[in-house]
Order: sequence, then C-alpha cells, then structure tokens
Amino acid sequence: MLQGLRTIVYYVGDLVAAKEWYKKVFEIEPYFDEPYYVGYNIGGFELGLDPDDSGYSNGNHAITYWGVNDIKKTFERFTELEVEIHQSPNNVGGPIWVGSIFDPFGNIIGLIENPEFTLK
Repeated sequence: MLQGLRTIVYYVGDLVAAKEWYKKVFEIEPYFDEPYYVGYNIGGFELGLDPDDSGYSNGNHAITYWGVNDIKKTFERFTELEVEIHQSPNNVGGPIWVGSIFDPFGNIIGLIENPEFTLK
C-alpha cells in the first residue's frame, strides 16, 4: 500500500558541488553525508543526492514539488542567488502557486505554495 511521498533523489555527478549548492540555496545541512549518497531532511521528507548519474540524462520528465510558505519571497531570494528559473511562479487556482528552478545538474526542483495542504 502506498504511504505517500518520502524521498526524491537527484542524480548530480559532482557531489561536492551539489552539496555546496543545496546548502546555499536551501540553507540546510545534510543529516546523512557519505561519498555515495547525501541526504537532507526537508520538512519530514528526504532530498537525496546521488553522485552516480550514469544512465541518466540531464533534466527530468517529472517535477516533484517542495512546499514553501511564500513563493514570491522564495523566488526573490533565488533571483539574488542567480539560480536559473525553470518556471516563474504562477497561480494554478485559488491560493495555490507553483514555480520551479533548475539545479546546476539539470534537475528541476518544483516549489508550491498551498495553504490548503497540511501534513497529518
């Protein structure tokens, strides 16, 4: 039986550079840090970095969305950090906004402001 979202793994190729980028952009430290995998706990969900990107092409064909409290402020900060924007924030109905950015390894990171969603 499916239990819901737990982990997203991004294949990065250069683990040292990826750790620095994610530390700066998401202002977090990994809870698990080994040469073969780095894991971050973001609001009870896991973001994993895997340096073995063989067998993967740059970019995604799906987007995983991470929750934010204020998407406009989040994107202002990303602009200051010169993060490449994939999709600027846009309203998708009611109070829900989505947008996305690229990490330096071609992965798309979705961001969603959805005050109607709460964790149980």
